[in-house]
Amino acid sequence: MTLIYNLADTFFVAQTGDTNIIAGVSLGAPVFTLLMSFGNIFAQGGSSLLSILMGKKKEDEVRRVSSFCFFALLMTGVVIGFLMILLRTPAVLLLGADADTFAPTGDYYTWLALGAPFIMVSFVHSNLLRAEGRSTASMTGTIAGALVNIILDPIFISVLGMGAKGAAIATVIGYIVTDLYFMWFVRFRSRILSLNPSEMFIPASFIRSILTVGTPAAIVNIMQSVCIVLTNQFLLPYGNEKIAAMGIALKVNMIALLLLTGFAFGGAPLFGYFYGAGDRKKLSELFRFCRRFIFCTALVLAAALFAAAPAMMGAFTGNRAIAEAGALMLRLQVITAPCVSIVLLLTIIFQSFGKSAGSFVLSISRQGVVFMIVLALASHFVGYMGILCAQAVSDLLAAVIAVALFRVMLRGQFSVQ
Repeated sequence: MTLIYNLADTFFVAQTGDTNIIAGVSLGAPVFTLLMSFGNIFAQGGSSLLSILMGKKKEDEVRRVSSFCFFALLMTGVVIGFLMILLRTPAVLLLGADADTFAPTGDYYTWLALGAPFIMVSFVHSNLLRAEGRSTASMTGTIAGALVNIILDPIFISVLGMGAKGAAIATVIGYIVTDLYFMWFVRFRSRILSLNPSEMFIPASFIRSILTVGTPAAIVNIMQSVCIVLTNQFLLPYGNEKIAAMGIALKVNMIALLLLTGFAFGGAPLFGYFYGAGDRKKLSELFRFCRRFIFCTALVLAAALFAAAPAMMGAFTGNRAIAEAGALMLRLQVITAPCVSIVLLLTIIFQSFGKSAGSFVLSISRQGVVFMIVLALASHFVGYMGILCAQAVSDLLAAVIAVALFRVMLRGQFSVQ
């Protein structure tokens, strides 16, 4: 559903045929990823702790943790949104906007900043409900928001002529709908989650646990934002068409990335539950299934998107130059999807076990330190093609690091390898 949010905005913005608006939304995309990163501090950190507490049958503590995560993230969202508005002009310039793209990038950025609390808080119950075993409710709330976004996008972007601003407003309204549904479900249907502010006070040890697991998860998204900004900066000398093409290619690549992320997270509540219960046999069975399933899925997704790259890009834009450049970019993004699947699964296992050190290292690898080093070197020695190949090389190196960390830090937790 996050994929649908992103593709809907990209598709309807691309239909305007205005390269500057397309590039402006592409430049503003890291803002959404940044908001997701702060949301994941309490969403994924809280989800990991909830699974372990549920495995230990401590439901009263589960209620307190869920209430704390909701209110802590709501307040964090207000602060982040305020700071984003305060730093609007330097932030838009930092994203890579020039004289032609400053206005659409600024419009998109401003409305995402205003909607920051609503966007960020949606990730809490999306994750906590899955940890409770209410995956259908989690999916329903997200689908409701996505449908609202899809309906409003063409109205705001094209009919009302609001362009990039309309895309952002539609996105924020969609997340408000999601939040309202989640709050209703937790209040009246959830057995163990809470929205009661009197239950939001938890021990310092729980807060540390949430932050030590959630912070590496957030760093993944923060690093992703930074890497997109850096990529756009390196592409800037080649023109706004290349930036627009990369923006669309990255969104289409999210078909593979977000599906793999979803499948990886599918095992998170069980990994945490079996780890908390000390059931090594079931942990091993779960790991064997997950690693085979997600790797095979990655192969299929990579092959499908590689073959369909020209058609996918053509569906988003009628600009031939953007479509051709984007098709090559997309193919170079998806060829290492199997490596990405390994990194995602092992990162989730580290998070589920509360192993913050391993999770942190993986968080700053694939779209972090490794990517930055590879991007700088590849751009310097190879030029334009080096920029395009940087992510694939980083994915391969990150997979090697992930497997090495697993063997050193986690192998003993499984009874059968």
